[in-house]
Amino acid sequence: MRVAVAGTEFFSQFHFDAWSRLDVDVVGICSLDHDVAGLVAKDFPDCQIFDDFAEMLTATSPDLVDMVTPPPTHLAFVTQALRNGVATICQKPFCGSLDDATKAADIATETGVPLIVLENFRFQPWYGENKAQLGAGALGDVYQGTFRLRPGDGQGPSAYLDRQPYFQDMPRLLVHETLVHLIDVFRALFGDVSHVFADLQRLNPAIKGEDAGVIILSFKNGKRAVIDGNRLVDHAAKNRRLVMGEMWVEGSAGTLRLDWDAHLFSRADGSNDEQPLDYAWNDHGYGGDCVYRLCAHVLEKLQAG
Repeated sequence: MRVAVAGTEFFSQFHFDAWSRLDVDVVGICSLDHDVAGLVAKDFPDCQIFDDFAEMLTATSPDLVDMVTPPPTHLAFVTQALRNGVATICQKPFCGSLDDATKAADIATETGVPLIVLENFRFQPWYGENKAQLGAGALGDVYQGTFRLRPGDGQGPSAYLDRQPYFQDMPRLLVHETLVHLIDVFRALFGDVSHVFADLQRLNPAIKGEDAGVIILSFKNGKRAVIDGNRLVDHAAKNRRLVMGEMWVEGSAGTLRLDWDAHLFSRADGSNDEQPLDYAWNDHGYGGDCVYRLCAHVLEKLQAG
Protein backbone atom coordinates (compact mmCIF):
# COMPACT_ATOMS: atom_id res chain seq x y z
CA MET A 1 0.00 0.00 0.00
CA ARG A 2 1.26 3.46 -0.98
CA VAL A 3 1.16 5.97 1.87
CA ALA A 4 1.69 9.74 1.76
CA VAL A 5 2.16 11.82 4.91
CA ALA A 6 1.42 15.50 5.48
CA GLY A 7 3.23 17.20 8.36
CA THR A 8 6.64 16.92 10.04
CA GLU A 9 6.09 18.62 13.39
CA PHE A 10 6.65 17.04 16.82
CA PHE A 11 4.05 14.26 16.80
CA SER A 12 4.78 13.13 13.24
CA GLN A 13 7.84 11.22 14.51
CA PHE A 14 5.53 8.56 15.95
CA HIS A 15 3.67 8.24 12.64
CA PHE A 16 6.83 7.86 10.58
CA ASP A 17 8.13 5.29 13.06
CA ALA A 18 4.87 3.34 12.72
CA TRP A 19 4.89 3.37 8.91
CA SER A 20 8.55 2.29 8.89
CA ARG A 21 7.54 -0.90 10.73
CA LEU A 22 4.48 -1.70 8.62
CA ASP A 23 4.26 -3.27 5.17
CA VAL A 24 3.73 -0.03 3.24
CA ASP A 25 5.63 2.17 0.80
CA VAL A 26 5.86 5.78 2.00
CA VAL A 27 5.89 7.62 -1.33
CA GLY A 28 5.50 11.27 -0.32
CA ILE A 29 5.96 13.77 2.50
CA CYS A 30 4.34 17.21 2.39
CA SER A 31 5.93 19.79 4.66
CA LEU A 32 6.84 23.48 4.80
CA ASP A 33 10.11 22.47 6.48
CA HIS A 34 12.19 20.87 3.71
CA ASP A 35 15.17 20.25 5.98
CA VAL A 36 13.18 18.09 8.40
CA ALA A 37 11.29 16.41 5.56
CA GLY A 38 14.56 15.57 3.87
CA LEU A 39 15.91 13.91 6.99
CA VAL A 40 12.74 11.84 7.42
CA ALA A 41 12.58 10.87 3.74
CA LYS A 42 15.99 9.20 3.98
CA ASP A 43 14.31 6.33 5.84
CA PHE A 44 11.96 5.67 2.88
CA PRO A 45 13.72 4.87 -0.43
CA ASP A 46 10.81 5.79 -2.75
CA CYS A 47 9.81 8.97 -0.94
CA GLN A 48 9.45 12.40 -2.59
CA ILE A 49 9.18 15.75 -0.77
CA PHE A 50 6.51 18.36 -1.51
CA ASP A 51 5.32 21.67 -0.10
CA ASP A 52 1.95 21.48 -1.89
CA PHE A 53 -0.57 18.87 -0.73
CA ALA A 54 -2.53 18.63 -4.00
CA GLU A 55 0.70 18.25 -5.96
CA MET A 56 1.76 15.39 -3.69
CA LEU A 57 -1.53 13.57 -4.32
CA THR A 58 -1.18 13.96 -8.08
CA ALA A 59 2.49 13.00 -8.25
CA THR A 60 2.46 9.98 -5.93
CA SER A 61 -1.06 8.47 -6.38
CA PRO A 62 -1.21 7.19 -2.78
CA ASP A 63 -3.72 4.64 -1.50
CA LEU A 64 -3.73 6.31 1.92
CA VAL A 65 -2.79 9.76 3.18
CA ASP A 66 -1.87 10.37 6.82
CA MET A 67 -2.49 13.99 7.85
CA VAL A 68 -0.43 15.03 10.88
CA THR A 69 -1.15 18.73 10.43
CA PRO A 70 -2.93 21.45 12.49
CA PRO A 71 -6.75 21.83 12.35
CA PRO A 72 -6.85 24.86 9.99
CA THR A 73 -5.51 22.62 7.19
CA HIS A 74 -7.86 19.70 7.78
CA LEU A 75 -10.98 20.50 5.76
CA ALA A 76 -9.10 21.57 2.63
CA PHE A 77 -6.72 18.59 2.75
CA VAL A 78 -9.46 16.08 3.57
CA THR A 79 -11.59 17.43 0.72
CA GLN A 80 -8.75 17.12 -1.79
CA ALA A 81 -7.85 13.60 -0.66
CA LEU A 82 -11.41 12.24 -0.62
CA ARG A 83 -12.29 13.85 -3.96
CA ASN A 84 -9.25 12.03 -5.37
CA GLY A 85 -10.43 8.73 -3.91
CA VAL A 86 -7.63 8.54 -1.33
CA ALA A 87 -8.43 7.04 2.08
CA THR A 88 -7.46 9.50 4.79
CA ILE A 89 -6.33 9.48 8.41
CA CYS A 90 -6.84 12.95 9.89
CA GLN A 91 -5.17 14.15 13.07
CA LYS A 92 -7.24 15.40 15.97
CA PRO A 93 -8.63 17.88 16.97
CA PHE A 94 -10.60 17.01 13.82
CA CYS A 95 -11.06 20.04 11.53
CA GLY A 96 -11.09 22.55 14.38
CA SER A 97 -14.84 23.17 14.44
CA LEU A 98 -18.09 21.21 14.36
CA ASP A 99 -19.12 22.92 11.11
CA ASP A 100 -15.93 21.91 9.26
CA ALA A 101 -15.99 18.42 10.80
CA THR A 102 -19.55 17.94 9.54
CA LYS A 103 -18.56 19.08 6.04
CA ALA A 104 -15.65 16.62 5.99
CA ALA A 105 -17.84 13.75 7.19
CA ASP A 106 -20.46 14.61 4.55
CA ILE A 107 -17.82 14.46 1.81
CA ALA A 108 -16.68 11.05 3.08
CA THR A 109 -20.28 9.82 2.94
CA GLU A 110 -20.80 11.31 -0.52
CA THR A 111 -17.59 9.85 -2.00
CA GLY A 112 -17.66 6.56 -0.10
CA VAL A 113 -13.95 7.00 0.69
CA PRO A 114 -12.77 5.99 4.19
CA LEU A 115 -12.05 8.88 6.57
CA ILE A 116 -10.49 8.01 9.93
CA VAL A 117 -10.02 10.45 12.82
CA LEU A 118 -6.73 9.78 14.56
CA GLU A 119 -7.87 8.98 18.09
CA ASN A 120 -4.92 6.94 19.32
CA PHE A 121 -5.61 6.79 23.08
CA ARG A 122 -8.22 4.05 22.65
CA PHE A 123 -5.39 1.99 21.10
CA GLN A 124 -3.22 2.33 24.20
CA PRO A 125 -2.91 -1.25 25.50
CA TRP A 126 -4.15 -0.53 29.05
CA TYR A 127 -7.48 0.68 27.66
CA GLY A 128 -7.65 -2.38 25.42
CA GLU A 129 -7.19 -4.61 28.47
CA ASN A 130 -9.79 -2.57 30.36
CA LYS A 131 -12.27 -3.09 27.53
CA ALA A 132 -11.50 -6.83 27.49
CA GLN A 133 -12.17 -7.04 31.24
CA LEU A 134 -15.50 -5.26 30.82
CA GLY A 135 -16.40 -7.54 27.91
CA ALA A 136 -15.67 -10.58 30.09
CA GLY A 137 -18.04 -9.28 32.76
CA ALA A 138 -15.31 -8.80 35.38
CA LEU A 139 -17.12 -5.81 36.93
CA GLY A 140 -20.69 -7.08 36.63
CA ASP A 141 -23.02 -4.19 35.84
CA VAL A 142 -20.75 -1.24 35.03
CA TYR A 143 -21.80 2.00 36.70
CA GLN A 144 -19.21 4.68 36.02
CA GLY A 145 -15.64 5.68 35.22
CA THR A 146 -13.33 8.43 36.46
CA PHE A 147 -10.10 9.79 34.98
CA ARG A 148 -7.75 12.33 36.60
CA LEU A 149 -5.35 13.98 34.12
CA ARG A 150 -2.23 15.49 35.72
CA PRO A 151 0.65 15.91 33.19
CA GLY A 152 2.24 18.81 35.12
CA ASP A 153 3.59 20.59 32.04
CA GLY A 154 1.48 23.74 32.14
CA GLN A 155 2.97 26.04 34.75
CA GLY A 156 4.61 29.42 34.17
CA PRO A 157 5.48 31.53 31.11
CA SER A 158 7.51 28.70 29.52
CA ALA A 159 4.67 26.17 29.60
CA TYR A 160 4.75 23.76 26.60
CA LEU A 161 7.53 25.71 24.82
CA ASP A 162 10.04 22.83 24.92
CA ARG A 163 7.78 20.39 23.05
CA GLN A 164 4.63 21.88 21.49
CA PRO A 165 4.85 25.69 21.75
CA TYR A 166 1.69 26.27 19.72
CA PHE A 167 -0.24 25.05 22.78
CA GLN A 168 0.21 28.54 24.23
CA ASP A 169 -1.77 30.16 21.41
CA MET A 170 -4.60 27.65 21.05
CA PRO A 171 -7.89 29.41 21.91
CA ARG A 172 -9.10 26.08 23.33
CA LEU A 173 -6.51 23.78 24.88
CA LEU A 174 -7.50 21.33 27.60
CA VAL A 175 -10.53 19.77 25.92
CA HIS A 176 -9.78 20.49 22.27
CA GLU A 177 -6.21 19.17 22.36
CA THR A 178 -6.11 16.68 25.25
CA LEU A 179 -9.34 15.65 26.96
CA VAL A 180 -10.92 14.82 23.60
CA HIS A 181 -8.77 11.68 23.85
CA LEU A 182 -10.30 10.69 27.19
CA ILE A 183 -13.80 11.40 25.92
CA ASP A 184 -13.07 8.98 23.08
CA VAL A 185 -11.65 6.39 25.51
CA PHE A 186 -14.87 6.40 27.48
CA ARG A 187 -16.85 6.19 24.23
CA ALA A 188 -14.80 3.09 23.37
CA LEU A 189 -15.58 1.60 26.79
CA PHE A 190 -19.16 2.80 27.41
CA GLY A 191 -20.71 3.67 24.03
CA ASP A 192 -22.39 6.84 22.77
CA VAL A 193 -22.71 9.97 24.89
CA SER A 194 -26.13 11.51 25.49
CA HIS A 195 -25.34 14.54 27.70
CA VAL A 196 -22.27 16.61 28.59
CA PHE A 197 -21.58 19.06 31.42
CA ALA A 198 -18.27 20.95 31.58
CA ASP A 199 -16.79 23.52 33.96
CA LEU A 200 -13.53 24.85 32.50
CA GLN A 201 -11.02 27.48 33.58
CA ARG A 202 -7.68 29.04 32.63
CA LEU A 203 -5.13 28.97 35.46
CA ASN A 204 -1.95 29.98 33.60
CA PRO A 205 -2.20 33.58 32.28
CA ALA A 206 0.61 32.87 29.82
CA ILE A 207 -1.68 30.81 27.57
CA LYS A 208 -4.87 31.66 25.69
CA GLY A 209 -6.98 28.56 26.26
CA GLU A 210 -8.36 26.66 29.25
CA ASP A 211 -5.96 24.39 31.14
CA ALA A 212 -8.13 22.94 33.93
CA GLY A 213 -11.66 21.66 34.23
CA VAL A 214 -14.13 18.92 34.99
CA ILE A 215 -16.34 17.14 32.45
CA ILE A 216 -19.28 14.89 33.30
CA LEU A 217 -20.47 12.54 30.56
CA SER A 218 -23.80 10.72 30.59
CA PHE A 219 -24.11 7.78 28.19
CA LYS A 220 -27.17 6.47 26.38
CA ASN A 221 -26.94 3.19 28.33
CA GLY A 222 -27.09 5.00 31.70
CA LYS A 223 -23.38 4.89 32.54
CA ARG A 224 -21.51 7.99 33.74
CA ALA A 225 -17.93 9.23 33.44
CA VAL A 226 -16.08 12.08 35.15
CA ILE A 227 -12.93 13.53 33.56
CA ASP A 228 -10.97 15.81 35.89
CA GLY A 229 -8.12 17.53 34.06
CA ASN A 230 -5.45 19.94 35.25
CA ARG A 231 -2.35 20.46 33.13
CA LEU A 232 -0.51 22.43 35.82
CA VAL A 233 -0.45 19.66 38.45
CA ASP A 234 1.83 16.64 38.11
CA HIS A 235 1.78 13.11 39.51
CA ALA A 236 4.23 10.50 40.75
CA ALA A 237 5.29 8.33 37.81
CA LYS A 238 8.43 7.03 36.14
CA ASN A 239 7.22 8.63 32.90
CA ARG A 240 4.67 11.38 33.42
CA ARG A 241 3.86 11.34 29.68
CA LEU A 242 2.89 7.66 29.60
CA VAL A 243 -0.65 7.61 31.03
CA MET A 244 -0.79 11.26 32.16
CA GLY A 245 -3.24 10.30 34.86
CA GLU A 246 -5.12 7.52 36.60
CA MET A 247 -8.48 5.89 36.00
CA TRP A 248 -11.12 3.93 37.88
CA VAL A 249 -13.99 1.93 36.36
CA GLU A 250 -16.57 0.76 38.89
CA GLY A 251 -19.34 -1.82 38.73
CA SER A 252 -21.53 -4.07 40.81
CA ALA A 253 -18.87 -6.80 41.07
CA GLY A 254 -15.79 -4.65 41.66
CA THR A 255 -13.42 -1.93 40.48
CA LEU A 256 -10.61 -1.67 37.93
CA ARG A 257 -7.87 0.86 38.61
CA LEU A 258 -5.22 2.11 36.18
CA ASP A 259 -2.26 3.78 37.87
CA TRP A 260 0.21 6.41 36.61
CA ASP A 261 2.69 3.78 35.38
CA ALA A 262 0.13 1.77 33.36
CA HIS A 263 -0.36 -0.94 35.97
CA LEU A 264 -3.88 -2.36 36.18
CA PHE A 265 -5.48 -3.62 39.40
CA SER A 266 -8.80 -5.27 40.15
CA ARG A 267 -10.65 -5.27 43.46
CA ALA A 268 -13.74 -7.39 44.07
CA ASP A 269 -16.77 -5.73 45.62
CA GLY A 270 -16.58 -6.04 49.42
CA SER A 271 -12.84 -6.76 49.41
CA ASN A 272 -10.06 -4.52 50.71
CA ASP A 273 -7.39 -6.18 48.57
CA GLU A 274 -6.40 -5.22 45.01
CA GLN A 275 -5.03 -7.83 42.64
CA PRO A 276 -2.62 -6.86 39.83
CA LEU A 277 -3.71 -7.70 36.29
CA ASP A 278 -0.88 -8.83 34.03
CA TYR A 279 -1.16 -7.88 30.36
CA ALA A 280 1.34 -7.55 27.53
CA TRP A 281 2.28 -4.21 26.03
CA ASN A 282 5.15 -2.64 24.11
CA ASP A 283 6.84 0.37 25.72
CA HIS A 284 7.84 1.91 22.40
CA GLY A 285 7.13 5.27 20.82
CA TYR A 286 4.13 7.06 22.27
CA GLY A 287 1.57 5.68 24.73
CA GLY A 288 2.35 1.98 24.58
CA ASP A 289 2.94 2.11 20.81
CA CYS A 290 -0.63 3.28 20.25
CA VAL A 291 0.12 5.12 17.00
CA TYR A 292 1.54 1.96 15.48
CA ARG A 293 -1.46 -0.02 16.75
CA LEU A 294 -3.87 2.48 15.19
CA CYS A 295 -2.04 2.52 11.84
CA ALA A 296 -1.89 -1.29 11.78
CA HIS A 297 -5.63 -1.43 12.55
CA VAL A 298 -6.40 0.99 9.69
CA LEU A 299 -4.32 -1.05 7.24
CA GLU A 300 -6.02 -4.27 8.32
CA LYS A 301 -9.50 -2.79 7.83
CA LEU A 302 -8.69 -1.14 4.50
CA GLN A 303 -7.21 -4.35 3.13
CA ALA A 304 -10.30 -6.24 4.30
CA GLY A 305 -12.52 -3.76 2.46
